[in-house]
Amino acid sequence: MINTVSARQQQQEQNRSAFEELVRRHATRIYRFAYRLTGNHEDAEDLVQEAMLEAYAAFNSFRPGTFFDRWILRILRNTYIDGARTRPKVTIQSLDCPSPEHRPPAAARDAVDWSNAPEVRLLAATLAEPIQDALLALPVDFRTVVVLTDIEGLTYDEVSRIVGCPVGTVRSRLHRGRALLKDRLANYLGGA
Repeated sequence: MINTVSARQQQQEQNRSAFEELVRRHATRIYRFAYRLTGNHEDAEDLVQEAMLEAYAAFNSFRPGTFFDRWILRILRNTYIDGARTRPKVTIQSLDCPSPEHRPPAAARDAVDWSNAPEVRLLAATLAEPIQDALLALPVDFRTVVVLTDIEGLTYDEVSRIVGCPVGTVRSRLHRGRALLKDRLANYLGGA
């Protein structure tokens, strides 16, 4: 009995260590995807935390030798969608923040570094508000595909596995998402 408990504890410790190492390796991509989905630092951190809890609970279903980042991004996306379904459909505007009409159009969002990685600092410093606002205005299915393909650089097949739809649907959503982004950003693109 003692050997069984000891072996089980040892296996749990190995799983925890493996999970932590994989998360550490992909932390920047995980946070960046969460930030692009939510649009702000606090919500992105909350989303990452919720997704990590779900991923850790389901880690025994992860197949070693497959892409951990694709597996965890799918969990992150599903966590975001599940949360979006339960959130109220109203937007709460802080009285401390100026309204969009009173903000200069090229103002950058103030995003604090989550993992202290240089890529995240650069993203936070250079993220243009109009682009992020345009992304947030996209339906979540389009936004997810645009972010995974155009920002994260994943292939159509990889995105297809993450979002759980055929490659043709990924291409269609990407095309429509890009067109909507182009329309929303027409003022900044000079009508191009």
